[in-house]
Amino acid sequence: MRALFLYKISENNKIRDSHHYETPNRITLEDESTAHADDTINTGSYAGRILIVDDDPDITLSFSIGLEDGGFEVYTYNDPSDALLNFKPSFYDLLLIDINMPKMNGFELCTKILEIDLNVKICFITAGDINIDGLREVYPALSTGCFINKPISISNLVKRLNEEIE
Repeated sequence: MRALFLYKISENNKIRDSHHYETPNRITLEDESTAHADDTINTGSYAGRILIVDDDPDITLSFSIGLEDGGFEVYTYNDPSDALLNFKPSFYDLLLIDINMPKMNGFELCTKILEIDLNVKICFITAGDINIDGLREVYPALSTGCFINKPISISNLVKRLNEEIE
């Protein structure tokens, strides 16, 4: 049986690990003063580390809950500038980046992140129609990125991200 706990969003808009669906294979430290990314020990299957960047907090929250339930370790930002500032090279297995965001769009963020870490896998999410081939001509760095349309069910998102990570 799962218990739903409320999420707290830290100053940098990263959803803290202390807010998740509690599952039998997950152990979480209770002391928030010492909480950090490694506080959750997943004793079951580990799917990978995902960084989500989307300006809509509802999207980051729902994706985070669903992906954590699917075995992922999830980090979120609602501001692309904060995501870039706090980006850790060689840490994430995949980035899930919204295309349409204020200040910096997802393609600009991708280009800057690839200057830091050329090996990171990136998937773009969007609610709009896009010309993928046209975008890849304008942004050559997108040649390996995948595109996911919103809305998407959590089960399909988990399946798609697992396929991309493998």
